[in-house]
Amino acid sequence: MATLPSGVSAFCRPEEDPFLLLESCGKAIESILRGHVGRPLRRTWIEHPYGEEEITLLEEEVLPAIQQCLLRVEEIDQALQLEQDLEIQAVQRAMAPDQSALLAEAEAAAVGS
Repeated sequence: MATLPSGVSAFCRPEEDPFLLLESCGKAIESILRGHVGRPLRRTWIEHPYGEEEITLLEEEVLPAIQQCLLRVEEIDQALQLEQDLEIQAVQRAMAPDQSALLAEAEAAAVGS
């Protein structure tokens, strides 16, 4: 999902990123479901645990929905990154004439010395 390691960010801490949390939750759910193959999955809020039917729904509907959400977030991130890169390039192009003038002045001063 992210191009930077999850612990490195100038913008927020990893625990503040809801999509890193979603990714982590998806992985945890997958791991839990693999560990409960053939066994019921207990829940804290209901006496009746998830059986094979409910676990199948999680595998077929919930996990793919999480993955689809993460893919869409990645598309949005890529679009934002492209937009940012284009803005940076525009600023650099706008600054280029100023930098050229400064270099020319510096070269003229060096030649004149």
